[in-house]
Amino acid sequence: MLKRLLLLLSLVSGAHPLLHAQASPTASRMGDALLGGGYSTAASDYGPRFTGYNFYGDFDFSQHLGIEAKYNYVKAPSSSILYERTYEIGARYFRTYGLLVPYAKVMVGRGVFNYPPCFGPPADQKVACANLAYNEASGGFGTDVKVRQWLYLRADLEFQHWFSFKGTPTSTPDSLAPQVFSIGAAYHFR
Repeated sequence: MLKRLLLLLSLVSGAHPLLHAQASPTASRMGDALLGGGYSTAASDYGPRFTGYNFYGDFDFSQHLGIEAKYNYVKAPSSSILYERTYEIGARYFRTYGLLVPYAKVMVGRGVFNYPPCFGPPADQKVACANLAYNEASGGFGTDVKVRQWLYLRADLEFQHWFSFKGTPTSTPDSLAPQVFSIGAAYHFR
């Protein structure tokens, strides 16, 4: 009996490195991703509110940090020529409180401003005044609401500053600092 007990103990102690209760990971994720779009409205320095749309993508690579890329297009309500377009990328900090995911962001990018038509020679002939691009920076905040595991709703407010903006002949120089409010929905990749 003692021989059997010693044999069993030697087998168990010899097999110990091969035996463990923890499962080895078979896959790991680098982070969470969202891809979405929505409706935008902007308080521009050029008259009435501009309206349009946006597309965005978020990649969260840690528990509270991520990056965001965003395209925004808004235009004047009475003109198909006067518009603002931005291409941005930057960092975002977020927290999760149940179904709410509030965040703050800082972004840099490029803004394109298309001026309205002006009149030049010959008389009453419309010509485009300018379509100029400027470097811009923005800060903002918002919140995502988890409606389903795969569907998030978003409300976002962004404060932009366009550097070296010279304006049009009828505007104040260096005056482009739109505030853009957006609502939308995103697909959450699981």
